Amino acid sequence: MYEELFKRSETDAEAFARLQRVIEILRAPDGCPWDRAQTHESLTRGMVEEAYEVVQAIENHDRDNLVEELGDVLLQVVMHAQIARESGTFTMREICDAECDKMIRRHPHVFGPKAENSNDSNALSVDNVLDLWENIKEVEKTEISTTANMQKIPRHLPALLRSEKVQKKAARVGFDWDDVSGAFAKVDEETAELKEAYEQGDKAHIREELGDLLFAVTNVSRFLDIDPEDALNATTQKFMTRFSHVEESASRKGLRLEDMTLAEMDVLWEEAKKNK
Repeated sequence: MYEELFKRSETDAEAFARLQRVIEILRAPDGCPWDRAQTHESLTRGMVEEAYEVVQAIENHDRDNLVEELGDVLLQVVMHAQIARESGTFTMREICDAECDKMIRRHPHVFGPKAENSNDSNALSVDNVLDLWENIKEVEKTEISTTANMQKIPRHLPALLRSEKVQKKAARVGFDWDDVSGAFAKVDEETAELKEAYEQGDKAHIREELGDLLFAVTNVSRFLDIDPEDALNATTQKFMTRFSHVEESASRKGLRLEDMTLAEMDVLWEEAKKNK
């Protein structure tokens, strides 16, 4: 019945059409009950998870896994487009055309009137292009306040990344320190306030001050041009590697971590640090 769908595609266009047809069949009345039950809302968690799995495949330099995970993200896009087409909300064509229009509009140095006979775009640095992109976005959304732009940043983003994006929005209108010294001073201030809240024993206040400290640290990372997510993930991985050494060393000595003192484990921890 679906013999044509079992054939591998020869072109990108055929492959995309094949995927669309598979999803259309799965969403049909006689298709898959699970796929037919999905909505934009029910798929949101899956979209977030698939995006993270793509990132992990990239970090692992795993070509086959990257192909698979990108396919899962594309599946999400096609599924959302199919759900929208069924309800008459929008189509895949609208998604693609809207994105093409936006990319062309925000790359005048490539698609502008003189782009074909000019080398000006080659003289632009990455920073120049990013500034141009942001300026065009601001012109497109002149009626939107900075606060409204902040509110458009997804709440589902990792907290450090979201706070960094909010800070950059504020910085673009001049609400920022002149240099990193102000950000460092804010970290010291928030650290002291967190200690004070801890001494008072007010859980809600402690939570608030801890958030303020994390926000201040993110500000420092922004000034230093360090991705806070990458930095924290790297430290977490470093901790896991060192902890693994502690656990394995204890096991070789016939010891269980649960039965050791912190001082004894610290000796093994220092060994792990030297092995780094």
